[in-house]
Amino acid sequence: MKIAYDAQIFYEQAYGGVSRYICELAARIAALDGMEVSITAPMHINAYLEHQQHLVSGFRLPGVKRMPLSLRGAGMLMCDLMMRAQAPDLIHETYYFPYRMGPTRARRVLTVHDMIHERFPGYFDPTDRTPRFKLMAVQRADHVICVSERTRQDLVDVHGISPDKISVVHHGFGLLPPKNDDHADQAPLVQESFLLYVGPRGGYKNFAGLLQAYAASRELHERCVLVCFGGGGLTPQERETVRGLGLREDRVVQLGGGDQVLAGLYRQALAFVYPSLYEGFGIPPLEAMSLGCPVICSNGGSIPEVVGDAGAYFAAGDVESMRLALQQVASSENTRRELVARGMERLKLYSWDRCARETAAVYRKLL
Repeated sequence: MKIAYDAQIFYEQAYGGVSRYICELAARIAALDGMEVSITAPMHINAYLEHQQHLVSGFRLPGVKRMPLSLRGAGMLMCDLMMRAQAPDLIHETYYFPYRMGPTRARRVLTVHDMIHERFPGYFDPTDRTPRFKLMAVQRADHVICVSERTRQDLVDVHGISPDKISVVHHGFGLLPPKNDDHADQAPLVQESFLLYVGPRGGYKNFAGLLQAYAASRELHERCVLVCFGGGGLTPQERETVRGLGLREDRVVQLGGGDQVLAGLYRQALAFVYPSLYEGFGIPPLEAMSLGCPVICSNGGSIPEVVGDAGAYFAAGDVESMRLALQQVASSENTRRELVARGMERLKLYSWDRCARETAAVYRKLL
Protein backbone atom coordinates (compact mmCIF):
# COMPACT_ATOMS: atom_id res chain seq x y z
CA MET A 1 0.00 0.00 0.00
CA LYS A 2 1.56 3.29 -1.11
CA ILE A 3 0.69 6.18 1.23
CA ALA A 4 1.62 9.81 0.47
CA TYR A 5 1.48 12.81 2.79
CA ASP A 6 1.34 16.14 0.96
CA ALA A 7 3.37 19.31 1.56
CA GLN A 8 0.76 21.75 2.89
CA ILE A 9 1.55 21.89 6.58
CA PHE A 10 5.30 21.73 6.02
CA TYR A 11 5.10 25.01 4.11
CA GLU A 12 3.10 26.61 6.92
CA GLN A 13 4.94 25.44 10.05
CA ALA A 14 8.57 25.38 11.01
CA TYR A 15 7.30 23.91 14.30
CA GLY A 16 3.75 23.17 15.35
CA GLY A 17 1.28 20.59 16.56
CA VAL A 18 -0.16 19.57 13.19
CA SER A 19 3.21 19.05 11.49
CA ARG A 20 4.46 17.13 14.54
CA TYR A 21 1.37 14.91 14.36
CA ILE A 22 1.98 14.10 10.68
CA CYS A 23 5.64 13.28 11.33
CA GLU A 24 4.85 11.04 14.31
CA LEU A 25 2.17 9.30 12.26
CA ALA A 26 4.16 8.85 9.04
CA ALA A 27 7.18 7.37 10.84
CA ARG A 28 5.04 4.75 12.57
CA ILE A 29 2.87 3.94 9.55
CA ALA A 30 6.08 3.32 7.57
CA ALA A 31 7.16 0.73 10.16
CA LEU A 32 3.97 -1.34 9.69
CA ASP A 33 3.92 -4.35 7.39
CA GLY A 34 2.79 -3.66 3.85
CA MET A 35 3.05 0.13 4.08
CA GLU A 36 5.21 2.24 1.74
CA VAL A 37 5.23 5.85 2.93
CA SER A 38 6.41 9.10 1.38
CA ILE A 39 6.18 12.71 2.54
CA THR A 40 6.20 14.87 -0.58
CA ALA A 41 7.46 18.26 0.57
CA PRO A 42 9.77 19.98 -1.93
CA MET A 43 11.67 22.98 -0.47
CA HIS A 44 9.85 22.98 2.88
CA ILE A 45 10.58 24.95 6.12
CA ASN A 46 9.74 22.29 8.71
CA ALA A 47 12.26 21.29 11.40
CA TYR A 48 10.64 17.95 12.27
CA LEU A 49 11.24 16.59 8.76
CA GLU A 50 14.97 16.76 9.45
CA HIS A 51 14.43 13.59 11.50
CA GLN A 52 12.43 11.85 8.75
CA GLN A 53 14.76 12.32 5.78
CA HIS A 54 14.36 8.69 4.70
CA LEU A 55 10.66 9.40 4.06
CA VAL A 56 10.91 12.91 2.58
CA SER A 57 10.98 13.87 -1.08
CA GLY A 58 12.31 17.41 -0.79
CA PHE A 59 14.64 19.59 1.24
CA ARG A 60 14.44 22.26 3.93
CA LEU A 61 15.08 25.85 2.87
CA PRO A 62 18.01 27.07 5.00
CA GLY A 63 17.28 29.96 7.37
CA VAL A 64 13.65 30.40 6.23
CA LYS A 65 11.04 30.60 9.02
CA ARG A 66 8.11 31.71 6.87
CA MET A 67 7.83 30.66 3.25
CA PRO A 68 7.02 33.49 0.80
CA LEU A 69 3.68 33.12 -0.97
CA SER A 70 5.32 32.82 -4.38
CA LEU A 71 7.53 29.94 -3.25
CA ARG A 72 4.59 28.28 -1.53
CA GLY A 73 2.60 28.32 -4.77
CA ALA A 74 5.50 26.91 -6.74
CA GLY A 75 6.04 24.28 -4.07
CA MET A 76 2.42 23.13 -4.15
CA LEU A 77 2.61 22.80 -7.94
CA MET A 78 5.78 20.71 -7.58
CA CYS A 79 4.09 18.62 -4.89
CA ASP A 80 1.17 17.94 -7.21
CA LEU A 81 3.44 16.84 -10.07
CA MET A 82 5.64 14.68 -7.81
CA MET A 83 2.67 12.87 -6.27
CA ARG A 84 1.23 12.20 -9.72
CA ALA A 85 4.54 10.58 -10.67
CA GLN A 86 4.63 8.56 -7.43
CA ALA A 87 1.08 7.27 -8.06
CA PRO A 88 0.17 6.55 -4.42
CA ASP A 89 -2.84 4.46 -3.54
CA LEU A 90 -3.88 6.90 -0.82
CA ILE A 91 -3.11 10.55 -0.06
CA HIS A 92 -3.41 11.84 3.50
CA GLU A 93 -3.87 15.59 3.09
CA THR A 94 -1.97 17.40 5.83
CA TYR A 95 -4.13 20.54 6.05
CA TYR A 96 -7.03 22.35 4.41
CA PHE A 97 -6.04 23.06 0.79
CA PRO A 98 -8.86 24.17 -1.54
CA TYR A 99 -7.67 22.09 -4.51
CA ARG A 100 -7.09 18.41 -5.18
CA MET A 101 -3.43 17.41 -5.57
CA GLY A 102 -1.94 14.20 -6.90
CA PRO A 103 -3.63 11.53 -9.02
CA THR A 104 -7.42 11.64 -9.07
CA ARG A 105 -7.64 7.86 -8.63
CA ALA A 106 -5.93 7.99 -5.21
CA ARG A 107 -8.18 7.66 -2.17
CA ARG A 108 -8.07 10.63 0.21
CA VAL A 109 -8.00 10.99 3.98
CA LEU A 110 -8.14 14.26 5.90
CA THR A 111 -7.61 14.90 9.62
CA VAL A 112 -9.79 17.59 11.21
CA HIS A 113 -8.10 18.78 14.39
CA ASP A 114 -10.80 21.07 15.75
CA MET A 115 -13.81 23.20 14.87
CA ILE A 116 -12.65 26.31 16.74
CA HIS A 117 -13.08 28.68 13.78
CA GLU A 118 -16.65 27.53 13.34
CA ARG A 119 -17.58 27.51 17.04
CA PHE A 120 -15.80 30.76 17.98
CA PRO A 121 -15.73 32.91 14.80
CA GLY A 122 -15.50 36.12 16.81
CA TYR A 123 -11.94 35.29 17.84
CA PHE A 124 -10.71 35.19 14.23
CA ASP A 125 -10.26 37.67 11.38
CA PRO A 126 -13.40 37.70 9.19
CA THR A 127 -11.17 37.29 6.14
CA ASP A 128 -9.67 34.04 7.48
CA ARG A 129 -10.35 31.40 4.83
CA THR A 130 -9.63 28.39 7.05
CA PRO A 131 -13.30 27.42 7.57
CA ARG A 132 -14.12 27.57 3.85
CA PHE A 133 -10.99 25.66 2.82
CA LYS A 134 -11.59 23.09 5.59
CA LEU A 135 -15.10 22.39 4.29
CA MET A 136 -13.80 22.00 0.73
CA ALA A 137 -11.17 19.51 1.92
CA VAL A 138 -13.72 17.60 4.02
CA GLN A 139 -16.12 17.31 1.09
CA ARG A 140 -13.31 16.14 -1.20
CA ALA A 141 -12.03 13.47 1.22
CA ASP A 142 -13.14 9.83 1.01
CA HIS A 143 -12.81 9.61 4.77
CA VAL A 144 -12.22 12.07 7.61
CA ILE A 145 -10.34 11.42 10.85
CA CYS A 146 -11.29 13.57 13.84
CA VAL A 147 -8.99 13.71 16.84
CA SER A 148 -11.83 13.58 19.37
CA GLU A 149 -15.48 12.60 19.58
CA ARG A 150 -16.33 16.25 20.30
CA THR A 151 -14.65 17.37 17.07
CA ARG A 152 -16.53 14.65 15.16
CA GLN A 153 -19.84 15.77 16.62
CA ASP A 154 -19.12 19.42 15.84
CA LEU A 155 -18.26 18.52 12.25
CA VAL A 156 -21.55 16.64 11.92
CA ASP A 157 -23.56 19.43 13.56
CA VAL A 158 -22.00 22.36 11.70
CA HIS A 159 -21.70 20.90 8.20
CA GLY A 160 -24.03 17.90 8.17
CA ILE A 161 -21.26 15.47 7.28
CA SER A 162 -22.38 11.85 7.48
CA PRO A 163 -21.08 10.14 10.64
CA ASP A 164 -20.27 7.11 8.46
CA LYS A 165 -17.59 9.19 6.74
CA ILE A 166 -15.80 10.01 10.02
CA SER A 167 -13.58 8.01 12.37
CA VAL A 168 -12.25 9.21 15.73
CA VAL A 169 -8.55 8.59 16.34
CA HIS A 170 -7.05 10.22 19.41
CA HIS A 171 -3.62 11.82 19.32
CA GLY A 172 -0.70 10.33 21.13
CA PHE A 173 1.75 12.41 23.12
CA GLY A 174 5.43 12.33 23.89
CA LEU A 175 6.99 15.74 23.25
CA LEU A 176 8.72 15.77 26.63
CA PRO A 177 11.33 13.55 28.30
CA PRO A 178 9.85 10.99 30.69
CA LYS A 179 9.84 11.53 34.41
CA ASN A 180 12.62 9.76 36.30
CA ASP A 181 14.45 10.01 39.59
CA ASP A 182 17.47 11.73 38.03
CA HIS A 183 15.51 14.99 38.16
CA ALA A 184 14.49 14.74 41.80
CA ASP A 185 17.14 17.23 42.90
CA GLN A 186 16.84 19.59 39.93
CA ALA A 187 17.28 23.23 40.95
CA PRO A 188 13.92 25.06 40.96
CA LEU A 189 13.27 27.21 37.89
CA VAL A 190 10.98 29.45 39.96
CA GLN A 191 11.85 30.21 43.57
CA GLU A 192 8.26 30.20 44.88
CA SER A 193 5.36 27.79 44.63
CA PHE A 194 3.56 28.36 41.33
CA LEU A 195 0.64 27.48 39.08
CA LEU A 196 1.61 26.81 35.46
CA TYR A 197 -0.09 27.97 32.25
CA VAL A 198 1.35 26.82 28.89
CA GLY A 199 1.06 28.20 25.35
CA PRO A 200 -0.67 31.08 23.53
CA ARG A 201 -2.78 33.36 25.71
CA GLY A 202 -5.24 34.99 23.33
CA GLY A 203 -8.91 34.54 22.51
CA TYR A 204 -10.55 31.22 23.31
CA LYS A 205 -7.49 30.11 25.31
CA ASN A 206 -9.05 32.24 28.08
CA PHE A 207 -5.89 33.45 29.80
CA ALA A 208 -7.79 36.64 30.65
CA GLY A 209 -10.26 34.54 32.65
CA LEU A 210 -7.41 32.82 34.46
CA LEU A 211 -5.95 36.18 35.47
CA GLN A 212 -9.31 37.23 36.88
CA ALA A 213 -9.74 34.00 38.84
CA TYR A 214 -6.20 34.17 40.20
CA ALA A 215 -6.56 37.84 41.19
CA ALA A 216 -9.93 37.18 42.88
CA SER A 217 -8.28 34.99 45.52
CA ARG A 218 -5.89 36.67 47.91
CA GLU A 219 -5.08 33.22 49.28
CA LEU A 220 -3.91 32.13 45.80
CA HIS A 221 -1.64 35.05 44.94
CA GLU A 222 -0.11 35.02 48.41
CA ARG A 223 0.47 31.26 48.24
CA CYS A 224 1.83 30.97 44.70
CA VAL A 225 2.97 32.79 41.55
CA LEU A 226 1.27 32.35 38.17
CA VAL A 227 3.87 31.23 35.61
CA CYS A 228 3.16 31.40 31.87
CA PHE A 229 5.37 29.30 29.59
CA GLY A 230 5.66 30.19 25.89
CA GLY A 231 3.35 32.51 24.00
CA GLY A 232 5.89 35.34 23.94
CA GLY A 233 6.50 37.98 26.55
CA LEU A 234 3.60 39.59 28.37
CA THR A 235 2.15 42.35 26.22
CA PRO A 236 1.68 45.92 27.50
CA GLN A 237 -2.07 45.24 27.54
CA GLU A 238 -1.59 42.10 29.66
CA ARG A 239 0.64 44.00 32.07
CA GLU A 240 -1.99 46.70 32.34
CA THR A 241 -4.62 44.03 33.04
CA VAL A 242 -2.43 42.58 35.81
CA ARG A 243 -2.10 46.00 37.43
CA GLY A 244 -5.81 46.73 36.95
CA LEU A 245 -6.69 43.54 38.84
CA GLY A 246 -4.65 44.72 41.80
CA LEU A 247 -1.83 42.20 41.34
CA ARG A 248 1.84 42.97 41.73
CA GLU A 249 3.62 42.46 38.44
CA ASP A 250 6.02 39.96 39.99
CA ARG A 251 3.09 37.59 40.70
CA VAL A 252 2.63 36.86 36.97
CA VAL A 253 5.83 35.59 35.33
CA GLN A 254 6.45 34.65 31.68
CA LEU A 255 9.19 32.13 30.77
CA GLY A 256 10.33 30.59 27.51
CA GLY A 257 12.62 27.78 26.38
CA GLY A 258 12.58 24.28 24.99
CA ASP A 259 11.02 21.01 26.07
CA GLN A 260 13.57 20.49 28.86
CA VAL A 261 12.61 23.79 30.48
CA LEU A 262 8.92 23.01 30.13
CA ALA A 263 9.45 19.54 31.59
CA GLY A 264 11.16 21.08 34.61
CA LEU A 265 8.26 23.48 35.12
CA TYR A 266 5.71 20.66 34.95
CA ARG A 267 7.67 18.71 37.57
CA GLN A 268 7.89 21.65 39.96
CA ALA A 269 4.47 23.29 39.57
CA LEU A 270 1.76 22.96 42.20
CA ALA A 271 -0.59 22.34 39.27
CA PHE A 272 -1.06 22.91 35.56
CA VAL A 273 -4.06 25.10 34.62
CA TYR A 274 -5.92 24.69 31.29
CA PRO A 275 -8.63 27.39 31.12
CA SER A 276 -9.41 27.07 27.38
CA LEU A 277 -13.03 27.53 26.30
CA TYR A 278 -12.65 24.84 23.62
CA GLU A 279 -10.04 22.35 22.39
CA GLY A 280 -10.21 19.83 19.58
CA PHE A 281 -7.99 17.53 21.62
CA GLY A 282 -5.45 19.13 23.96
CA ILE A 283 -2.01 17.56 24.47
CA PRO A 284 -0.67 19.78 27.33
CA PRO A 285 -2.76 18.07 30.04
CA LEU A 286 -1.25 14.73 29.00
CA GLU A 287 2.24 16.22 29.14
CA ALA A 288 1.51 17.49 32.64
CA MET A 289 0.20 14.09 33.78
CA SER A 290 3.28 12.32 32.40
CA LEU A 291 5.53 14.49 34.58
CA GLY A 292 3.57 14.16 37.80
CA CYS A 293 1.81 17.52 37.62
CA PRO A 294 -1.84 17.78 38.78
CA VAL A 295 -4.26 19.10 36.13
CA ILE A 296 -6.90 21.79 36.69
CA CYS A 297 -9.00 22.31 33.57
CA SER A 298 -12.21 23.66 32.08
CA ASN A 299 -14.98 21.40 30.84
CA GLY A 300 -14.87 23.04 27.38
CA GLY A 301 -14.78 21.15 24.08
CA SER A 302 -12.99 17.79 24.13
CA ILE A 303 -11.08 18.45 27.38
CA PRO A 304 -13.22 16.14 29.57
CA GLU A 305 -13.01 13.45 26.87
CA VAL A 306 -9.21 13.55 26.97
CA VAL A 307 -8.59 14.21 30.67
CA GLY A 308 -11.33 11.94 32.05
CA ASP A 309 -11.28 11.62 35.84
CA ALA A 310 -7.68 12.89 36.06
CA GLY A 311 -8.56 16.59 36.27
CA ALA A 312 -10.08 19.05 38.71
CA TYR A 313 -12.76 20.72 36.57
CA PHE A 314 -14.37 24.13 36.45
CA ALA A 315 -17.09 25.47 34.17
CA ALA A 316 -15.65 26.91 30.93
CA GLY A 317 -15.71 30.71 31.06
CA ASP A 318 -16.88 30.83 34.71
CA VAL A 319 -14.33 32.84 36.72
CA GLU A 320 -15.78 31.97 40.12
CA SER A 321 -15.86 28.26 39.32
CA MET A 322 -12.22 28.50 38.22
CA ARG A 323 -11.21 30.35 41.39
CA LEU A 324 -12.72 27.65 43.57
CA ALA A 325 -10.98 24.85 41.64
CA LEU A 326 -7.62 26.64 41.80
CA GLN A 327 -7.95 27.22 45.54
CA GLN A 328 -8.99 23.65 46.25
CA VAL A 329 -6.06 22.07 44.43
CA ALA A 330 -3.45 24.61 45.52
CA SER A 331 -4.38 24.20 49.19
CA SER A 332 -4.70 20.39 49.35
CA GLU A 333 -1.71 18.11 49.02
CA ASN A 334 -4.01 15.08 49.16
CA THR A 335 -6.03 16.37 46.21
CA ARG A 336 -2.87 16.95 44.20
CA ARG A 337 -1.57 13.48 45.02
CA GLU A 338 -4.85 11.90 43.93
CA LEU A 339 -4.89 13.83 40.64
CA VAL A 340 -1.32 12.72 39.87
CA ALA A 341 -2.22 9.06 40.48
CA ARG A 342 -5.30 9.29 38.26
CA GLY A 343 -3.22 11.05 35.59
CA MET A 344 -0.73 8.19 35.42
CA GLU A 345 -3.60 5.76 34.82
CA ARG A 346 -5.20 8.02 32.21
CA LEU A 347 -2.00 8.17 30.17
CA LYS A 348 -2.28 4.47 29.36
CA LEU A 349 -5.02 5.33 26.86
CA TYR A 350 -2.82 7.48 24.62
CA SER A 351 0.23 6.75 22.47
CA TRP A 352 1.45 7.60 18.99
CA ASP A 353 1.76 3.86 18.27
CA ARG A 354 -1.95 3.41 18.98
CA CYS A 355 -2.75 6.47 16.87
CA ALA A 356 -0.78 4.98 13.97
CA ARG A 357 -2.42 1.54 14.23
CA GLU A 358 -5.93 3.03 14.25
CA THR A 359 -5.08 5.35 11.35
CA ALA A 360 -3.66 2.44 9.35
CA ALA A 361 -6.94 0.61 9.92
CA VAL A 362 -8.76 3.57 8.32
CA TYR A 363 -6.41 3.40 5.32
CA ARG A 364 -6.96 -0.34 4.87
CA LYS A 365 -10.74 0.02 4.89
CA LEU A 366 -10.52 2.46 1.99
CA LEU A 367 -8.33 0.25 -0.21
